[in-house]
Amino acid sequence: MKRASVAVAATVGLFVLVQAGALALVEPFMDAGYRAVEDPSDPTNSLLYVGAILVATAVMLASIRAGVDRLLQGLVVFAATFIAFYVFSVVLPPVLAVGGLNVPAAGAAIVLGAGLLVHPEWYVIDAAGVVMGAGAAGIFGISFGLAPALVLLVALAVYDAVSVYGTEHMLTLASGAMDLRLPVVFVVPLTLSYSFLEADDPAALSDDRGDPADADDAAADAANGVGSAAGDSDAAGAAPDGAGHDGEAATAEESTDGEAADPLDRDAFFVGLGDAVIPTVLVASAAFFRPGGAALLGVPGLAVTAPALGAMAGTLCGLLALLWLVLEGRAHAGLPLLNGGAIAGYLAGTVAVGVPVVDALGLAPYV
Repeated sequence: MKRASVAVAATVGLFVLVQAGALALVEPFMDAGYRAVEDPSDPTNSLLYVGAILVATAVMLASIRAGVDRLLQGLVVFAATFIAFYVFSVVLPPVLAVGGLNVPAAGAAIVLGAGLLVHPEWYVIDAAGVVMGAGAAGIFGISFGLAPALVLLVALAVYDAVSVYGTEHMLTLASGAMDLRLPVVFVVPLTLSYSFLEADDPAALSDDRGDPADADDAAADAANGVGSAAGDSDAAGAAPDGAGHDGEAATAEESTDGEAADPLDRDAFFVGLGDAVIPTVLVASAAFFRPGGAALLGVPGLAVTAPALGAMAGTLCGLLALLWLVLEGRAHAGLPLLNGGAIAGYLAGTVAVGVPVVDALGLAPYV
């Protein structure tokens, strides 16, 4: 129970950090002009984004299969550094600027990227994940209006379920991402001595205690990028795609006598970064676009509305349900629960402040 409590508390804490970070970045990002699209109310933005995820997944799979996985590592670390620069550029004052470049922000981003390349230990991975997750969710939150954000969450939840329960094409990507120690997971150690760097083949799920077929299914699911699973130096259960924006499932291994092994009888717990990012896009969108003119709640440093708070609470409820399934040793896709919880909480928050449904769904411009 102690290990379970630690795993759940730490995972929830990481999600809250990403959510709070995104809300803190909403207004600074907008002031800095970091919106990713010109028309945030266009629902086709969501479909283009999903298409970009599919293309990125195909490119990364091709990179791994072609034996150029170090190129993949470099691209992901570059993306992490790039997003970190956006975050640091609105957090760190430009006390020194060269050609308009915020030198402290650039230096901090480079340090983060160097840490991921030189020493990708679990605490470096987690710190980078919080910065990347908050930054990505904040940027897309101000770029996707309410209707596009809802379309995005629904589309990725469906894609997650299909990729988890219907395909196994992500198996190679899961193994490659974890072998390279890419910053696409949160790593929650369950032992004081755990080292992500020293873990042997953290993506491998098959060992002498389990059924290799079950392990392959779990690894393929994990490769989709945003679910939860327990893992140790011999076996791990979650590995996101390079974009980190879709979901995965976890499954318990079976012991040699046919009984399910304890999912917490391991050294670490892994959660895909996209699990935190995607529902937080709706949180940030609800805070920035303020359906029905919902008032800000006056939380210092954070753009928070009742709908955004509802989406946060709903996401965490979905996360707790997902973690319960994982701890019970059951396989389940992540985003249907997480995105479903975020949407339900968001709608509850809009109802609580009397926002009409048409405004809550972002359909007012179309009716």
